[in-house]
Amino acid sequence: MTATIYDVAQRAGVGIATVSRALRGSGSVRPETRERILRAAEELHFTPSRLGVSLAQGRHAANGIVFPNLSAPYYAEVLLGYEEVTSELGRSVIILSAGGRGVTPEQVRDLAGRVDGLVVHGRTVPADLLAELVDGGLPTVLLAGAPVAGADLLTTENTGSARLLAEHLLGHGLRRLAFLGGPSGGPDVDERWSAVAAALAAAGAPPPRPAPLTEYGVAAARRAALDLLAGPDRPEALVCAHDEVALGALAAARELGLDVPGDLAVTGWDDIMAAEHSWPPLTTVRQPLRLLGATAARALDELVSGARAEPGHRILPTELVLRSSCGCR
Repeated sequence: MTATIYDVAQRAGVGIATVSRALRGSGSVRPETRERILRAAEELHFTPSRLGVSLAQGRHAANGIVFPNLSAPYYAEVLLGYEEVTSELGRSVIILSAGGRGVTPEQVRDLAGRVDGLVVHGRTVPADLLAELVDGGLPTVLLAGAPVAGADLLTTENTGSARLLAEHLLGHGLRRLAFLGGPSGGPDVDERWSAVAAALAAAGAPPPRPAPLTEYGVAAARRAALDLLAGPDRPEALVCAHDEVALGALAAARELGLDVPGDLAVTGWDDIMAAEHSWPPLTTVRQPLRLLGATAARALDELVSGARAEPGHRILPTELVLRSSCGCR
């Protein structure tokens, strides 16, 4: 197996950025550290690829991004924002998509060895492997994930908008709510679940009925919604973890002959393009998806270029969007 810059860094006990500086013969690398890196590179028969040379010289280096899949509209929008900014910065992008199969540690380590920074969405990469990469010196930005020491964290606001959404449904007189897709659908979804539960408790309403999912596409959500809606204790409203889940719920309601919103209110989260054009149009919470990708790209560039040394946590705002699926005219 061909050695990567990550292998050299691991053998020498330093970060990837230090290996890059040592190989190009510049930067603040102590002589004994440089000697250790060069010895490790020789022992591993490491020959920088054209991409590696570009990285070592600091020109047109590649950034990596790891997504659960690329077929969902959410990820496509985030990726568009990310690529627009990386293009402006003169960098290329290497994408690793789990595609519903998951990614292996070997795939992630291989990608880490070919880029000078990494963006990871949600729980696509295990926390222990992320910690390993960050400890190895790889600049890392996490999107909608759990915090990892040393990595940037970029999320969108969940609690306030989820509370407003629940209070709005209560204002329609709806008290029996189910949460389709949570908990636990990840840190973001669990924040929404907690905020909805708190709003219902404050109003003296029953707690939301949990309805976790193992898959989050339209088809899987439709199947889960059919089971949820066919029982005798049918909820009055479905709060869905994502818009695609809500689209599956709308399909299930039609199949069961239920009127939305007359018999059942349905809400989503994200405000993908299909939300406005579904029938009925979907009440949802708008996330700034392209801005999320663009902000991740700029945050990663700050870490890679050294413009910012310390990792941070930035939260982008969200907005409740009212349409007719909740009962609004």
